[in-house]
Amino acid sequence: MFSKRGRVVVEDVPLPLCAAGGVLVRTAWSLLSAGTERTNISGQRVVDRLRRQPEVVGKVWNEVRRAGLSETVKLVTDKMDRPIQLGNSLSGVVIEVGAGVPDLAVGDRVACGGTGHASHAEYVFVPRNLTVTVPDGLHSKDAAFVTLGAIALQGVRRANLQLGETAVVVGLGLIGLLTVQILRAAGVRVIGIDPLKERAILAERLGAGVALVAGDGNPVAAVLAATGGVGADAVLLTAATPSSEPVNQAFEMARQKGRVVIVGDVGLQLSRPTFYNKELDLVISRSTGPGRYDPSYEEHGLDYPLAYVRWTERRNMEEFLRLAADGGLRLSELIGGEFSVEDAPVAYKALEGAGRGVALLLQYTAEPAARPARSVSIPRTGRARPGALRVAVIGAGQFARQTLLPRLVSHRDVIVRAIVG
Repeated sequence: MFSKRGRVVVEDVPLPLCAAGGVLVRTAWSLLSAGTERTNISGQRVVDRLRRQPEVVGKVWNEVRRAGLSETVKLVTDKMDRPIQLGNSLSGVVIEVGAGVPDLAVGDRVACGGTGHASHAEYVFVPRNLTVTVPDGLHSKDAAFVTLGAIALQGVRRANLQLGETAVVVGLGLIGLLTVQILRAAGVRVIGIDPLKERAILAERLGAGVALVAGDGNPVAAVLAATGGVGADAVLLTAATPSSEPVNQAFEMARQKGRVVIVGDVGLQLSRPTFYNKELDLVISRSTGPGRYDPSYEEHGLDYPLAYVRWTERRNMEEFLRLAADGGLRLSELIGGEFSVEDAPVAYKALEGAGRGVALLLQYTAEPAARPARSVSIPRTGRARPGALRVAVIGAGQFARQTLLPRLVSHRDVIVRAIVG
């Protein structure tokens, strides 16, 4: 499944290879989350990207001056037409094990994470450190939450809360509601805040002691009232907005020497007086935990010693599944519907519909009639001369797509027999 120019498309592609250091997984369920998935799709629309990244205009203009208008148009068109893999959280069954992975076997139930790996696809190759075993008794549907659960768990770890302390969770989307449940399971008193009344009600049902609607009344006063005038020990921002109001409100909600943890994507134009006078700690929680964005860890399987890094990305994923298997989380209440992978475009539209849950699930065929091939045949257009040179191209990067392949394909004395990428 891909995003092309802001549209969701489902296409048949070759089966990925099972390389050393990872496993080939047949997907059972993959998770669509309202916030993340919509961001990935809208990220390809030109207008949306220019609003978020106005500096791109300057880069395009510089390219026009360097390479000329025609070449710049080709470059921009190539980037816009390039499909983007969607998805980052799934569960499935191992069907092939690469060299150097002694602790997983064919038939193991696993959950996988990682953008570019745990995509919405029938078959995926996933490196070892992004793959965890699903505990006995945990449904594969619940295991598909693994990536979002690890993000929420890492945010809780960064808050460094203790039993009996109070935390405010601002933004009750999927990660926010998972955060509420993890905090509750850890013995923390939880206050949830969201602009949507139905999300606040759901948070209360899932364990928040107090749930507030952001537009109703004064949330800062409500938090102070709920904490006896002291303020929260920590405020976790799981919202997504360019506004800096959430972080500055968080400063007002936190107690002296409290903590503000940024899990989501919020504006950071900080109001210094309250931040300084309360001597607050402001920390960022980076995705699923230590190891994220480190190619040595994610791609090449280099683990961090437990004695020095207790909770890595993979160990967070494992712990989230253990907590779910022990009954500490109610994940079924977060699911707004289930769709077949063929109906993925419909599922993405449903994410925007009112009344849906904060997550949807895509279901895949349990036992496909035949495993897909590792190659696809593309019919040749045009006619080549007898005796034409037969060429195979290894590598399908930007230069090959923009410059090399168009010239080869258009040449009557050349037949492109294969492209390997």
